[in-house]
Amino acid sequence: MPGARDPRCQTENVSPTPAQRAQAARIAAAIAEIGFALPGTLTERPMRCGHPNCRCHADPPALHGPYHQWTRKIAGKTVTRFLTDDQLADYSDWFDNQRRLRQLIGQLEALSLAIVEADPRGKKKPRNPPSETRHTTT
Repeated sequence: MPGARDPRCQTENVSPTPAQRAQAARIAAAIAEIGFALPGTLTERPMRCGHPNCRCHADPPALHGPYHQWTRKIAGKTVTRFLTDDQLADYSDWFDNQRRLRQLIGQLEALSLAIVEADPRGKKKPRNPPSETRHTTT
């Protein structure tokens, strides 16, 4: 229907162009294609053990590993888990999916910002600037 607004837009005053709507639909379709995703950082690192006479404490050291270390935040705390080679093989696509998801969300955010920046209402100064706000606590 001509002039119909996207029901996902939350305000009647926002008018994305047809090209912007199409781009948002392509991004949404790409997001819908993504399967499982694991957040966090995956690193490989060699490590020393706790045995003082081990080769990993020699000069030069021959460290153990490399080990696959997955680090992420849970409830504001850093959590680390070591993955086996089999786990890494099973989960590697999920780490890739998370990177792709972040890229797509970044594109959607950039598109949304472009729409806001193009809104002519944002370029006007308010007629009566708000006076100094007083905060009270109860």
